[in-house]
Amino acid sequence: MTVTPAPHSPPKSAHQWAVELVGIDKRFGPVHANKDVTLRFAPASIHGLVGENGAGKSTLMSILYGFYHADSGQILVRGREVEIKGSQDAIGLGIGMVHQHFMLVETFTVLENLLLGHEGGPLLAPAVARARREVEELERTFGLEVPLDALVADLPVGVQQRVEILKALYRGADVLILDEPTAVLSPPEVEQLFRILERLRAEGRTVVLITHKLKEIMAITDHVSVLRRGAVVAEFATAATSRQELADAMVGRKANLDVEKAPPQPGPVLLAADGVNVVDARGVTTLKNACLTVRAGEIVGVAGVAGNGQSELLEVLSGMRPFASGRVTIKGTALEPGGTYDPADARRRGVAHVPEDRLKLAVVKEFPAAQSAILGYHEEKGLARKWRLDWKRVTAKTAELMERFDVRPRDPALRTSLFSGGNQQKLVMAREMERDPDILLVGQPTRGVDIGAIAFIHKQLVALRDRGKAILLVSAELDEIMALSDRILVMCDGEIVGELSAAEATEGRIGSMMAGVAETATGSVSGEEQ
Repeated sequence: MTVTPAPHSPPKSAHQWAVELVGIDKRFGPVHANKDVTLRFAPASIHGLVGENGAGKSTLMSILYGFYHADSGQILVRGREVEIKGSQDAIGLGIGMVHQHFMLVETFTVLENLLLGHEGGPLLAPAVARARREVEELERTFGLEVPLDALVADLPVGVQQRVEILKALYRGADVLILDEPTAVLSPPEVEQLFRILERLRAEGRTVVLITHKLKEIMAITDHVSVLRRGAVVAEFATAATSRQELADAMVGRKANLDVEKAPPQPGPVLLAADGVNVVDARGVTTLKNACLTVRAGEIVGVAGVAGNGQSELLEVLSGMRPFASGRVTIKGTALEPGGTYDPADARRRGVAHVPEDRLKLAVVKEFPAAQSAILGYHEEKGLARKWRLDWKRVTAKTAELMERFDVRPRDPALRTSLFSGGNQQKLVMAREMERDPDILLVGQPTRGVDIGAIAFIHKQLVALRDRGKAILLVSAELDEIMALSDRILVMCDGEIVGELSAAEATEGRIGSMMAGVAETATGSVSGEEQ
């Protein structure tokens, strides 16, 4: 990252704090999410909030934004104690929040989304004109240019995020909470976001940044607080700490930040695609002439900005989506368009799939963990007796998986939605890897996952590779792609535009290819400084 945090000093007196959370305590049944948490955020600063999955970060910020109510403790805004009963109270106090999963109406225009719920009167036309003027001024002030009359559904994810930030500022936010804001952004979009955050800080706003990406914490924040198992365990001035010190504080032990793996020993091709095309319901070709091979004993990474065909590629190979033309070959068996290949057939052929969006495609939030842990595999021997599931066996199996994959809390009966995102991810990884598949398709394996869980998941993927399995990895994290992959494919606009070996790959080179910058005949990237 090229952004350098500005020098910053905390306020000299208590009334100058933008927000104070004092002695916040919150339980969800047996889960003690926040334990007597005290945090203070300075005005005109960017404050990082880090911790393992389930450490209580999102719960704490949801209390500040009014989604939850603390069991005990105080909230002070600009030195005055307040009661926040809902998000409208928070907004009224100048607190805004941009969630990891955006809260936009995709069929509305940008301006309609900004205005929604804040029309300011029965006549819409004057409200729209007034909103346009105010938003255009905010755009100029903070460098947040967005097409106000475009449908949200037609916007790239990075632009949608700017809409969310604009929405909070339009509602008067002086304190802006960002929950995993870079999870689906490309490196250039991250740089642009950080420039926006710098301008917010320069204008006197307070930003609270929840992220698992320690490189970003070091690049943009002034101060950082570490939560572990619901409690604050460390606080640092960012300039006085390091990624390693933060990682150690997060996990409570020496953290290994490097992926350890031996050179690959590739075997026969287990998975191949040859000229595969996908046409969506609108008649648009979203995957174009995809050609790839994945061998036993190797990890092939797929890099690209979200929405450039990676999702369609995974869905075709896993049987979730039909393809219009081309051929897919699984362990020597060719599949033609219009066949009966589906997810159940994929599992029978030894193909496991960790979807990119765990909440939409991998778990059922309302189910207990024991049910989410067997989705797609419920007909396996050992889980059923005759035509009925044996819930005692299912529960015991889930408890075993939770222990082996460090899913917290270890409660198979707990509703899936009550696990943190990272623990949901570990549950899905456990379910798919438990079957020792010959081919693993994995999308965004560590999205929203903490440093300890990332290291664990990476270790499991490398171990699977070393057992002679073929792994196709799609990730928006270039560090992850480069650390895990033996070969890297780069996608742009629905096409695989290049392939690099692990030795050839650099973040700048991959990022440029993701952005559609062509390579020269010598292999360098046109316009890129080497």
